[in-house]
Amino acid sequence: MIGKTQFLVTGMLISGVANTILNKLQDIQCVANCDDPNTAEYFEQPVWQTLNMFIGETMCFIVVYIILLWDYQKEKRASYTPLEAEAIITNNDPGIVISTDSDSRDSRDSTIKINDEYLGPDEDLTGWKIFLFWIPTICDIMGTTLMNVGLIYTSASVYQMLRGAVVLFTGTFSVLFLRRRLLPYHWFSLFLVVLGVSIVGMSSVLKSTPVENGGQSQNINGTLKLNDEIDTGSTLINSSTEYISDKSDAIFGIFFVLFAQIFTAAQFVIEERIMERYRIKPMRAVGLEGIFGLITVISGMIILYFLVGTSHPGGYFDIPVGFNQIISYKQIWIAGISICFSIAFFNFFGLSVTRTISATARSTIDTSRIVFIWLVSLSLGWETFSWLQVFGFIILIYGTFIFNNVVSPPLCFTVPPPQVNEIQPLLIEDHEHI
Repeated sequence: MIGKTQFLVTGMLISGVANTILNKLQDIQCVANCDDPNTAEYFEQPVWQTLNMFIGETMCFIVVYIILLWDYQKEKRASYTPLEAEAIITNNDPGIVISTDSDSRDSRDSTIKINDEYLGPDEDLTGWKIFLFWIPTICDIMGTTLMNVGLIYTSASVYQMLRGAVVLFTGTFSVLFLRRRLLPYHWFSLFLVVLGVSIVGMSSVLKSTPVENGGQSQNINGTLKLNDEIDTGSTLINSSTEYISDKSDAIFGIFFVLFAQIFTAAQFVIEERIMERYRIKPMRAVGLEGIFGLITVISGMIILYFLVGTSHPGGYFDIPVGFNQIISYKQIWIAGISICFSIAFFNFFGLSVTRTISATARSTIDTSRIVFIWLVSLSLGWETFSWLQVFGFIILIYGTFIFNNVVSPPLCFTVPPPQVNEIQPLLIEDHEHI
């Protein structure tokens, strides 16, 4: 039977791959001038996709309330015990088994006790403390926004490569702020993960071939659409290539993508810190982040529409145009609904992995899902096969397996026996609802 950790990791990978593929499917949907490939326009609404992500996270609260209702009904049915029976039944009566406290106590008290010390938090996340989850939510929004800005000035392949740096930031933050102890083989495995992702990105850069398409240019993935000459402020993008002509702008984009990984790593570590201090269900945590994200993103959409969208019709911040595109095309809104469910499951499994293993393990597993995204993209014809990519994937998987102790590290690294507080999960899960 599959173990709990394996189930959480598998669920995180499947839902994460589905989320990325569905977002890509939305991006390639034509919304205007579809009969003429030279003037065709595609669905490009990153702001609406960000809002869609937080709608999916908010959906987790539906599951939370269903669980609460189920627990309430179960406790209500089990709460009736005749007073006479309590006076007659004793522990010495043959054939009678008295329920222990652990059988009837609330799941809030289900932490494991070893040597009179509880493994896990003993304080519920209630009251004003729920707003602590607004902090990782802001980090999530900031990281996504900065990566989108960086993507404007860099190619998609370089963007994909740079995102692998998140594991190094997460590992560093875990040591600095969570007082985690990463052994040399941990750092070696993180280096392998970054190296593998870098090789994959490099292979994408080397094999990237722009395709002339009249007045536009399109890369091999069919996602880059540029006019003959687009003024981006300080540089011009020419249709003969997908690369930015000004190197300083390329460096600018790389900086923003790397800077975004700091916020993403901070999100992982802050979530782990909160759940280390307070007791909270993963579903409720995701729901809180979804609600806080909805409030923040909707407020930002309104402000940005009046500041930017009204003066740039049809752009990313032209909210009415994006809404009309969503409701007018069946493929887009069906994919949007599917994304809501996939992101809900992905964040739930991600937070559960954070609770059960660690924040660094979560970011490492999240990076390894690129392998499966690549395989699905190959099967759909979105990418071409490359042995250099295969080599990068092998290194990436090997590094991930070393970090999670699936395979042994090289003999030059010493692996000490795990301590009790290291092999126990960060928080004790309530298995009934996982």
